[in-house]
Amino acid sequence: MGTLVLVVHLMVSVLLIGVVLLQSGKGASIGATFGGGNQAGFGQTRGTFMGKMTAGAAIVFMLTSLTLAYFSSTSSTSSIMKDVAIPEPAVEAEVEQVPPAETALPGTAGEAVQSKPEK
Repeated sequence: MGTLVLVVHLMVSVLLIGVVLLQSGKGASIGATFGGGNQAGFGQTRGTFMGKMTAGAAIVFMLTSLTLAYFSSTSSTSSIMKDVAIPEPAVEAEVEQVPPAETALPGTAGEAVQSKPEK
């Protein structure tokens, strides 16, 4: 069932892209280029065949999108790696706290200086 919805979804996607690209924009006449043009873009216009195709394809696209989202949320949690053993987490050895070592400062001819605690 999910495969059928996916195939329909892909076909409607391609159809929707094609229908939208084939349409001309409102006011796309040569007169609109130079500031003229009519006000039909702001008024009520009669629906064309391409407009109805776009609306129908958009509705089917939304329905298949919702259906695919539902199918993906209710799918089982099986894994393709179910036969692979899960490794045990590595146990970290306890690290003993070592006080800071004496360090030699540059320019002291190798004399050791012990670090001072902060006040």
